[in-house]
Amino acid sequence: MDFIRYSLNKLRGFWLRLTRSTKVPHPASIMLEVTNQCNLACITCPREYAFGEQMAKGFMDLEKMKKVVDEAYPYVDSIGLTGLGETFMYKKLPEIVRYIREKNKGIIISVSTNAHLPVSIDMARTLAGELDTIQVSIDGTGKVYEQVRLKSEYPFFYENMRQTVEICRGKRASVMFNFVAIKENYTSMADVVNLAGELGVKFVNITPFNVASVTIYDKSYYDFFQTPAFKAELKKAKQAAQQYPEMEFTTWDIEAPKGFRKCDLVWSHFYVSWDGYATPCCAKPFPKELNFGNVFDDGLMTCLNNKDYRSFRAAWFRNEAPAFCKNCHILDLDPVHIGD
Repeated sequence: MDFIRYSLNKLRGFWLRLTRSTKVPHPASIMLEVTNQCNLACITCPREYAFGEQMAKGFMDLEKMKKVVDEAYPYVDSIGLTGLGETFMYKKLPEIVRYIREKNKGIIISVSTNAHLPVSIDMARTLAGELDTIQVSIDGTGKVYEQVRLKSEYPFFYENMRQTVEICRGKRASVMFNFVAIKENYTSMADVVNLAGELGVKFVNITPFNVASVTIYDKSYYDFFQTPAFKAELKKAKQAAQQYPEMEFTTWDIEAPKGFRKCDLVWSHFYVSWDGYATPCCAKPFPKELNFGNVFDDGLMTCLNNKDYRSFRAAWFRNEAPAFCKNCHILDLDPVHIGD
């Protein structure tokens, strides 16, 4: 019966897209922000600027999270237990991972971490056989790392990463590096690739800084990503990755034409904040700025298909970005071409 419900939901989704409906089926992918608390203060993180300073902070209630999982099942393919905070600070993380696994062993479960807690290694050891992806935020090596990821100590991070990769070797969980490129760290992109190769990290993603929720910058920041200096360093990183045949190196979707219709987040990978609000995206997940209701109070599907969310999606068809999306790199970053 679950398979029938799952299949019918996929067909319904296909029909809704075919008819250009602003409704969505039960989502294939959701992000549950288990916490927006963090032990670091990274200059690449939206929580460190004005919107983040104004947000309420806390941890998602476990029983309420389970109810969201119950509503998402059996339709969901992947669940990200992550958000603006440090996921491994959530002490009940193993319990919610087990709960999802009991629903369906095939659901893809991912977490994002800075791997900079005393409990990071123990969490990795506990969850390596249950998670599919442990995404590690890393914005440089050595002193660059410490200058971007404030309150950090690179030697501590390095040892945590070395042990984490070793723990995950041969287990279900894959380790992935995610690097946010900014003016302060772009020259270390190749260094991060080589570190991944040294440690045995098989996935490396580089994404440009998104200033949509960083109030001290405007879209002129994106001019930097068109400079010969940045392109040369990105090409250097790409070439470094080619030395490691087992490594998968990605650069987000920086070559596609810009525009609101480039964003698929209005249709998938829906974000639920720690206190239950349905926010438009993971780049600017601040309920006080915009939300489409509280999932804990109203239910997941009621929020995803209410009048306001459907109006938001209607703008996608017109390729007219709402004011909320101002300065997002999806809208304002011209394609970045570096060649082979």
